[in-house]
Amino acid sequence: MRPARVFFLLILLAFPVSCWARLVSVENVRMWPAPDYTRLVFDLSGSLNYRLFMLKDPYRVVIDLHNARLGGPLPRLGSGSAIVSDMRSGPRANHTVRIVVDLKIDAQPRSFLLKPAGPYGHRLVVDLYDAAKAARERARLRAQAAAPPSREFVVVIDPGHGGDDPGATGHLYGTQEKTVVLAIARDLDRLVAAQPGMKAIMTRTGDYYVPLVTRRRMAKGADVFISIHADSMPGRIVDAHGASVYALSEKGATSALARALASDENESDWIGGVNLNNVESGVGQVLGDLTKSATIADSVRLGDDMLPYLRGVAPLHSNKVEQAGFVVLESPVPSVLIETGFISNPADERKLRSKRFQERTARAIFDGLERAEPWLLARRGVPIRTARAPKPVFDQYVVRPGDTLTAIAQRHDVSVTALRDVNGLRGSNIRIGLRLRIPVPGDRG
Repeated sequence: MRPARVFFLLILLAFPVSCWARLVSVENVRMWPAPDYTRLVFDLSGSLNYRLFMLKDPYRVVIDLHNARLGGPLPRLGSGSAIVSDMRSGPRANHTVRIVVDLKIDAQPRSFLLKPAGPYGHRLVVDLYDAAKAARERARLRAQAAAPPSREFVVVIDPGHGGDDPGATGHLYGTQEKTVVLAIARDLDRLVAAQPGMKAIMTRTGDYYVPLVTRRRMAKGADVFISIHADSMPGRIVDAHGASVYALSEKGATSALARALASDENESDWIGGVNLNNVESGVGQVLGDLTKSATIADSVRLGDDMLPYLRGVAPLHSNKVEQAGFVVLESPVPSVLIETGFISNPADERKLRSKRFQERTARAIFDGLERAEPWLLARRGVPIRTARAPKPVFDQYVVRPGDTLTAIAQRHDVSVTALRDVNGLRGSNIRIGLRLRIPVPGDRG
């Protein structure tokens, strides 16, 4: 009898352990405050069913996770949200975990489950929108649609990635793409905002994720859309370096790198946390047949206007505008994606971390925008006389052993006086390694 009783007892003990193992574990929660909503991301060990409902007096959102357990105490949420004040959690009957999120204001919740993507496993995403602010934004958009067209030159600046999607990561310092491109975008935003007749709109102003379709929708009514990124090569390939500019393509990529890059960028929504079930895609769905070819051509021309200025900051990876099927560029206005360097390259990563390099890159993009502004405004019907004259474009030359200012001037068909003027030189003495600006042929007189 003793062996039988021991065997029976082992079965009873194993049964609850087996059930416990089948429960989905709630492992972590992260909060990403954005200007108009706050995102909560719950990391799960697997997929599950859940129920979400709102309560008032005070405002709070209740989330019941079925067939679940807490993997441990959930971290306390920070104080950076204008919507969320606190969160509580605990087990309930029938293997249910209840999470209560205390709110500061009335909110409109949206929630969805995500399958594993990138570095993340299963996730439950809960977006909480400020109800009053959402109503004001709807009223603002209705008023904007009824208003006469703006004569301002409107630039949508899109810092790539953000929030749960860090983008590429540097091999040397672990620099995250989302941080670098936001810094460059902020510098560009300040330059545009300080220029009379120009207006900047940022797709994100902090560390949170914005869906690709939302980013491109923000281009509606603007003149240009500029998406800022930092390249990465797979594995141990670190020799690729330099900036590049990309436009949309409806016929396929112009290079293998452009194709791979577009594929990586288009997968950002899976990593950043977006329910893709109802997201439209495809160039033809966003741009009408009569306008998409002209818009893509204008995008390439916009990129061509930017390349010389980017070349003045650092060597380019590609001397022409490449094209591929970037979802974020599927907008009805001229749109380019600028890869400011290869964050996977140690030398480029060092540059991208430098505030000086970030400022110079933003200035180069701005100078390209100023050059494109007259013809872009003319496309919209704004009289060309109201637009500023384009800024001159410069090539870059690094002084080598044996060079003289006279020889450099002759080699590039410019005068020594012009070289002195554009580079702020008082005499003819130049040092090895000095970067000189050389006026390009179309801008020498």
